[in-house]
Amino acid sequence: MTDNVTHVTHPLVQHKLTLMRQTDTSTAVFRQLLREISQLLAYEVTRGLPMTTKRIDTPLEPMDAPVIDGKKLALVSILRAGNGLLDGVLELIPSARVGFVGLYRDEETLKPVQYYFKVPTELEDRLVIAVDPMLATGNSSVAAIDLLKEAGAKNIRFLCLLAAPEGIARMQEAHPDVPIVTAAIDSHLNENGYIVPGLGDAGDRMFGTK
Repeated sequence: MTDNVTHVTHPLVQHKLTLMRQTDTSTAVFRQLLREISQLLAYEVTRGLPMTTKRIDTPLEPMDAPVIDGKKLALVSILRAGNGLLDGVLELIPSARVGFVGLYRDEETLKPVQYYFKVPTELEDRLVIAVDPMLATGNSSVAAIDLLKEAGAKNIRFLCLLAAPEGIARMQEAHPDVPIVTAAIDSHLNENGYIVPGLGDAGDRMFGTK
């Protein structure tokens, strides 16, 4: 594994992920856990943001206090499952600009097909955090990052819940400049391109669809 992958092993993250993996976890509980775990992962993916200071008044005296520098960052959800991570991160960074990349996986070729793309302006001046719970084959993630770079993004980070070694390798080959933050690196992909042991289809479990 190279330096651009951060595996978040915090006990709260791992405990909540175990609950999410269980077959008998309800849709409502799955959704709540995803929101909670996304907030914990947000701490990691926003590490190292540029900082500056601003002059403020405390009840005791004025001071130069640290604040985040630069343009508002952009959160980009890879639809539809990315919205589960997006909601939690947005609670921590409510001023963030939000974009959406609509991709679905052709079940025969496993290749991504684009159907929607709407992102904030001035991506070249923003930290862009792309979110998708599953980094499986990596094809959709690579395609989404391709689109973001075409739209001007230069500083991109990728946040996911689960990653397969195959997906990490694909991302590192296509976009070695994009750091990956994940809660778990699972064993492998099965013949249908699903992460094993995984947690099933994140979108279906989040939205109660099949």
